[in-house]
Amino acid sequence: MSKQKTKNATTAKKARHEEAKLPKKPKLKKKKKKPFTKKFYEEELFRLQLELVKLQAWIKEKGLKVVVIFEGRDAAGKGGVIKRITQHLNPRICRVEALPAPTEREKTQWYFQRYVSLLPAAGEMVLFDRSWYNRAGVEKVMGFCTDEEYREFLRSCPEFERMLIRSGIILIKYWFSVSDAEQERRFQSRLHSPHKLWKLSPMDLESRTRWVEYSKAKDVMFAHTDTKQSPWWVVPSDNKKLARLNCISHLLSQIPYEDITPEPIELPKRTHHSGYVRPPMSDQTFVPDRYGGGYDFNEENYDELEWDPDD
Repeated sequence: MSKQKTKNATTAKKARHEEAKLPKKPKLKKKKKKPFTKKFYEEELFRLQLELVKLQAWIKEKGLKVVVIFEGRDAAGKGGVIKRITQHLNPRICRVEALPAPTEREKTQWYFQRYVSLLPAAGEMVLFDRSWYNRAGVEKVMGFCTDEEYREFLRSCPEFERMLIRSGIILIKYWFSVSDAEQERRFQSRLHSPHKLWKLSPMDLESRTRWVEYSKAKDVMFAHTDTKQSPWWVVPSDNKKLARLNCISHLLSQIPYEDITPEPIELPKRTHHSGYVRPPMSDQTFVPDRYGGGYDFNEENYDELEWDPDD
């Protein structure tokens, strides 16, 4: 028995010796996430906005047609993301559509009719700040449509979107998800901020009392319209800044594009025409100089004044 133990100990010792000769596996270092500071947010947002400018150029060059839908509860942060997306873009290429309540005439049309005229042509991107999904949300919850109209929407919406995709439109849908507590905090902020008070409508206030009804309507809407061809992308938005970065980053990933930024442009020198005489400054009507220092110039060198390019 002792001989067997000695043999086993020797074998184990040899195994440890051989194992020691093997190269050790490198330890994987976990990448440390950068702290989410204001500086990081502003730098990353600016970087993403520069990529949006490149995407815009690609959309125009290739004649793409892009539709991005932003839906979610009131005060979920949709408007803030849209503002950051469009901040440095050309409004002739990327435009925002936020339709008011339908007129009496529009109520008699095919439901999707008033949205069709707003769809993009080649080389355009349209951002819908709320969309045809009003019927599945506010119209259903607030009783602005009949049960039959609601059921017809759930049946026809997926086919309508498949038609758009088959026509060559790139359709991307975002749902901004905000918690009850955070929505309450944002509503309170709007109540006490004069420059934000316009954001609170009677419909917004009513939605607070129908939280569960809106949740149920959203669940049914997802069940019918979250398709493989046109999925819903959910954006958690309790943290507005994170939501903006995550949404813009994802949007950029959904449309393959290349950087076709033109070569640096050399600004030509202005041609001076000695025969041209500018009318006297006294003939022009200026806005009042309420803040001082803006209108102290000499008529003779008016053309030579250097203006701030950011003005």
